[in-house]
Order: sequence, then C-alpha cells, then structure tokens
Amino acid sequence: MKIRTLVAIVGAAAALTACTMSSPRPVPVAANPAPSGVEGSWADPNGIISTFQAGTFTTRTTDSNQLLASGTYVNTSPSLVEINMTSLVRKTQSKVNCALVTQSQLNCTSDAGSQFTLTRRM
Repeated sequence: MKIRTLVAIVGAAAALTACTMSSPRPVPVAANPAPSGVEGSWADPNGIISTFQAGTFTTRTTDSNQLLASGTYVNTSPSLVEINMTSLVRKTQSKVNCALVTQSQLNCTSDAGSQFTLTRRM
C-alpha cells in the first residue's frame, strides 16, 4: 500500500509541476535606436553612396564600389556638418556644408555653390 501511495503522490506532484511550469519567456529585444547625426550611409538621386564614419567621409559608386571622393567632416552644430573632401575624379579639393533637415535628409551646398540632397540609407 505504501508504494502505491508513494507512486500516486509522486505522480500528482509531477502533474502539478507540469501545470505550473511554463516555457521561458523570450528576452525582450531592443529596437534599433533611431539614427542621430550624420553617421552612416547616404545616397544621392543618382545612386552615389556617401558614408560618414567617425570623422571620415567617402563617396563611392554603387555598381563597382569605386571610390570617387574622400575626406573628413566635423559637426559644427547638432544639425550642421562641414566636409573637406578631395574628388579623385576631378583631382580637386572642396568644402561642402550640409544641414541635417530631418533624420533622413541632408541638404548640402559646395563652396562652388552647387546644391544637392542626400537621403539616409537604412
């Protein structure tokens, strides 16, 4: 009788444990933070990709990844950036000022007066 009672108690305990145990809850994953500043990749309407990374600026073609221009940049304010770059195609140096008008749009003007817009790539 004692063995039968013991088996019944162990069985009941196992059944109760199964009822109260649940699978582990998934760990919440933080969403990617919204980009801030100009760090990252940007595209112009012609598909040229410009990258801002830790003070270094590069511009490349999308088809062959050929380097078109390179240089440096500094944030002159939270929404203004000054780029000093060398065009490897024209062999010229220029300064470009850009305004971060939204987190996904950068309006730029070169020292020669030409204007262009860059759109953030996600």
